[in-house]
Amino acid sequence: STVRTNTLIGPGGDAALVRLRGTRKALAVKTDCNGRYVYLEPRTGGRQAVAESARNVACTGARPKAITNCLNFGNPKKPEVFWQFKEAVAGMGEACEALETPVTGGNVSFYNESPVSAVYPTPTVGMVGLLDDVTKATRSNFAVPGDTIVLLGDNTDELGGSEYLQRIHGVVAGRPPQVDLAREKALIDTLVEAIGKGYVRSAHDCADGGLAVALAECCVMRREAMLGADVDLSPWDALPLRALLFGEAQGRAVLSTASEEAVLRIARTHGCPARIIGTVRRAESDLTITARGSTFTAPLARLAAAFHDTIPAIMAQPVGAGATDPATVAG
Repeated sequence: STVRTNTLIGPGGDAALVRLRGTRKALAVKTDCNGRYVYLEPRTGGRQAVAESARNVACTGARPKAITNCLNFGNPKKPEVFWQFKEAVAGMGEACEALETPVTGGNVSFYNESPVSAVYPTPTVGMVGLLDDVTKATRSNFAVPGDTIVLLGDNTDELGGSEYLQRIHGVVAGRPPQVDLAREKALIDTLVEAIGKGYVRSAHDCADGGLAVALAECCVMRREAMLGADVDLSPWDALPLRALLFGEAQGRAVLSTASEEAVLRIARTHGCPARIIGTVRRAESDLTITARGSTFTAPLARLAAAFHDTIPAIMAQPVGAGATDPATVAG
């Protein structure tokens, strides 16, 4: 993500953008994989690794072009490990064909295990994309108070394999969210066209942690330019609250725009579900989410502390200190 003075978007965004000197173009690059998904359902996890990395690249405005990979698994002489490997690679192949992102190369790392267990099967995907016009480069964070917030894709009741289940309940179980490759392609086409036409101020995909976490990240990702938001999720009141806020349904992205009708029109053209869900507010505002008859409010300072300060705070603890709730550690 850092090549001399060519970096347009560095670490922390959906994908990095690196300018191609002498042109108006830039390369978008992203690595991604969710080992929990692959552990629970390898073929789905393989599809998801490709689809999410493509989504990340598309959120910058770039068209996904190709992948490389690093396939990390346990002992392939064990039938269950070889089956995980075979199924994950098959899922990756299905996604690459659907999204037209050929595999340019990669490597395989086996025997990643201890006497206790193997690592989660982790087929990490490195996606590269091409942005034709660097002036259209799009960041992940909300940028302008008063902008309309649009959700591309749809919410579901899927909660299996989620960060919520692991972090809050200590459980890695259930069926991971399914990956509809046709909808992923429709989402990517919508993002690339809407950003290319200058209609999008910010774009961020929904992944680990679900929609509530994605919205929080949009508010506080750039600490020096935080903005609040009012969000209404009442159209999905039929869904369980935990799944609505923290489920990791695939094929979704959060946009902010001053041209919401144009964005919705482009989404309809590509067959991508799209709905207005809120408004970006001023810096002194909170993140407010209304869902299933309740309103939840989170101060930006607390969200920013959890997002930016947790790892430094954990690293500053004395050796041997016990695990602590990240929000508490971050203040």
